[in-house]
Amino acid sequence: PATEPPPFAVAEGVRWVRLPLPYRLDHINVWSIDDGDGWTLVDTGARTEDTAMAWERLLARAPLDRPLTRVLVTHMHPDHVGMAGWLTRKFGVKLWISRLEYLTCRVLVGDTTREPPADALRFYAEAGWTRASLDGYRARFGNFGKLVHALPDSFRRMTDGQQITIGSHTWEVVMGNGHSPEHACLYCPALKLLISGDQVLPKISSNVSVHPIEPEANPMADWYSSLDRLAARVPDDVLVLPAHNECFRGLHVRLQRLRKSQDEALDRLSALLRQPRRVVDVFPALFRSAVSDTDAAQLGLATGEALACLNFLVQRGEARRELREGVAWYRSVG
Repeated sequence: PATEPPPFAVAEGVRWVRLPLPYRLDHINVWSIDDGDGWTLVDTGARTEDTAMAWERLLARAPLDRPLTRVLVTHMHPDHVGMAGWLTRKFGVKLWISRLEYLTCRVLVGDTTREPPADALRFYAEAGWTRASLDGYRARFGNFGKLVHALPDSFRRMTDGQQITIGSHTWEVVMGNGHSPEHACLYCPALKLLISGDQVLPKISSNVSVHPIEPEANPMADWYSSLDRLAARVPDDVLVLPAHNECFRGLHVRLQRLRKSQDEALDRLSALLRQPRRVVDVFPALFRSAVSDTDAAQLGLATGEALACLNFLVQRGEARRELREGVAWYRSVG
């Protein structure tokens, strides 16, 4: 877009900035927090020409024309970390991020010039992908790094329970898992705010996926645990500042609805698995919209989330996996 809305104050010293994204979900919310003589930024937008132009305009406009003091990133997905390298170098400041998010991002950025590994191709073939879908994966492999500026070569680690003073207020790090390895939410008791990143969104559920690098991972179990952690450590009366859509109240109700929706999806999946199914066969039990095998990005997300659900059932002893002629088949137990 040619112009962006001015930073909008959501609380004392905390401003909402919306940046464009080149996806179906066409925006990300990032947060500017007053930090004495400057300001701290939480999340950065993806590395695109539109985002770079938006930042140039925003940085020339009050109150963002003061020095940036540091960049905090909730997690390593490109729409959150993509401009972190550019901003930290421009202002000579430190990147604050959890260790697993930083290291995972470095690994994925390193795939930019590689050919897709045989393990990854086998992973998607076992899920039931067609030859054409595998060819689409080969063509897209390495695109992650194209949306991320070179990361700083060092970082300041954020850890669960850490207290971070920004300006006149203290923010507590509350780690979440499942959507990404070590996702940092930020809770300010004094302001009654929770910057939730992608861990809790008001209208959609975050993608929880298994990836080729760890095919037997159980991120859905991690995600369920994160719902409990957030409910226990963050009170219901906060204003939630999510990465996408609008700010909202009613955190605990939203956490309950997310859990209920996922429970129902797993029940539908278990019923479908009364007969053996491949990964690509279980999409109707999990997603409202049809998944196109010609849309490589959509197919990848759907496959990852379906495997997260299947691995969850397998590791609870409620389903079993059998490999037949290079394709994995799943069936309910009992």
